[in-house]
Amino acid sequence: MKPIYITNRDKARLEELLARIPPRSGQDVSALVKEIARAEVVESANVRPGVVTMNSRVILQDVDSHEEMEYTLVYPHDANPEAGAISVLAPIGTAILGYSKGDTITWPVPGGVRHLLIKDVVYQPESSGSSQ
Repeated sequence: MKPIYITNRDKARLEELLARIPPRSGQDVSALVKEIARAEVVESANVRPGVVTMNSRVILQDVDSHEEMEYTLVYPHDANPEAGAISVLAPIGTAILGYSKGDTITWPVPGGVRHLLIKDVVYQPESSGSSQ
């Protein structure tokens, strides 16, 4: 399994978020919990520019159809799918967290799986000097 990277700041904020979700909420957060547990934690200042961190804007390309999508990975309270702001709790949000430009991820969808290439990370807060 390809290593993924998460900043220490994102890890702390995501763990706080997960701790606030009631166990009986019906929301399946197990995939995010697993991704955080397996991620290599790096200082925010040391994360590579092509890594998908929270509030990064990415261009994904479906490997089969070549369709491109642009998303910003956000916390649930900022999610707005119509505007391309997807929650880290959404399956695709969890799937891209910590991966890098050039990586291909597998995203389960009804009826099968999609293979998505992270074509570009067009904005990453850490590399832009922006504090989250």
